[in-house]
Order: sequence, then C-alpha cells, then structure tokens
Amino acid sequence: MLGISIVAPACGEAENLPELARKVNAAFGSQTNWELIVVDDGSADNSREVLAGLQREFGNLRALAHVTRRGQSAAMCSGADAARFEWLGFLDADGQNDPADLAKLYSEMLKAGDQAPGMIMGHRKKRKDGWLTRMSSRVANAVRAALLGDRTPDTGCSLKVLARSDFLALPRFNHMHRFLPALLLRHGLQTVSRPVAHYPRQAGRSKYGLWNRLWVGMADLLGVWWLIRRNFRPGIPEEISRDE
Repeated sequence: MLGISIVAPACGEAENLPELARKVNAAFGSQTNWELIVVDDGSADNSREVLAGLQREFGNLRALAHVTRRGQSAAMCSGADAARFEWLGFLDADGQNDPADLAKLYSEMLKAGDQAPGMIMGHRKKRKDGWLTRMSSRVANAVRAALLGDRTPDTGCSLKVLARSDFLALPRFNHMHRFLPALLLRHGLQTVSRPVAHYPRQAGRSKYGLWNRLWVGMADLLGVWWLIRRNFRPGIPEEISRDE
C-alpha cells in the first residue's frame, strides 16, 4: 500500500518518546497514509508504559517491544517486518533527528518517481555529539568509504527513506544498519545523501561509545567487504526448448 512506515528503534528513551511522537505527527500529519512504529529494544525504564499512553493519544502510533535487548539492527528489522506501507523511513528516537527532514526526504523520493534512487538518507554536517563520538565516526566513515566504495559521507545518520521491499531483500546481521548504502549498492541500487539538521540529546544517554561504534564496526566492515566481493549476478537463464 502506498504510504510510509516510520520506524524508530528505542532503548531507554522514555523521556524522549512523547516529543518524538509529537514531532512526527506534526511532520506527517498532512499525509494520508503513514504510521510511526516505535520498537522498544528491551528498555529497562518505563518506555512500555509511556508508549501505551502515547498510543491512546496518537492514532498513527504503533509500539512493538523486544523482551530482551537485541540491538538497533534487530529493532529496525522488527519494524520493517511489521510495516504496513510501501516505503520505510528510519529515524532515531533520541530527539537528535528532525522528523521534518525525514518528511522532506520522503517527498523527494516520491517526486523522483521512476528515477528514484535506492535510498535517500541524511548527512549531518553539523553534528551535536561529543568529540569522542565525532572522532570515532569520522575514522569509521573514512575507512568504510575507502574499503566499500559506497560514496556515502555519513552512513551513521539514521534518517533514511527506501522501499520496504528493498530493505526486506537485504541480508540480516547484527549492525547491518551501519552498512545499508553498501548493501543496497550490492543489489545494484544507488544512495544519495542530503544535508539534515542534528540536535543535542536532551535526555537519556547514548548507547554507543568508542568500543561499539569504532572497533566493533571495523570487524563488521571486514564481513561486509567479504560479502560484497563474493557477490555475483547470475543473469536471466534461457529456457531450453524441447524442440532443440
């Protein structure tokens, strides 16, 4: 069905969820077919209770929950599996992304029609994170771009719009969300980046640091590099006629 399912993974973001719901509703309220799917990834706070209350206030909000923490990629996949619409939009639940930017990316995708790229995503030119986060992301982005050639300046930006069918066709593994441009390129699909806003976190704590953003990402990078090198395109086989 034509429309967009906006998936927001959340872990320990109870304080940020009301503002997320309000801003997404403001950005997409004029759209006919849309939904916000918040996937609570095993939060230890009262996120489930907050989401239950928000669903009574916002009719387009759906909430899913992992019993235990499974990671951002798993939360994105759970949201994509449950999505009702043709397009997927992703954003963080921590308040650092602007849902209005996601609405712009979606509008651009629709206007492109048959010329649409495989994914349109955000590029945070003025990041509002701490120096350690910025440094580790800069190093990881440079190494990833050199090794995978995905031509993406900010693959860590969560703001993304792509067809649900394309996302569901991708291989699934832990931390796959860091490599969506390269995985789509492996399927012959291009990615374009657009500048988007980025805001300081107002509540809660980041789930990423030097270890799980940089060093663990390097191990994943080698796996994706191997996966791309082992890719092949079988082409369309010809059927042998019984008369030959």
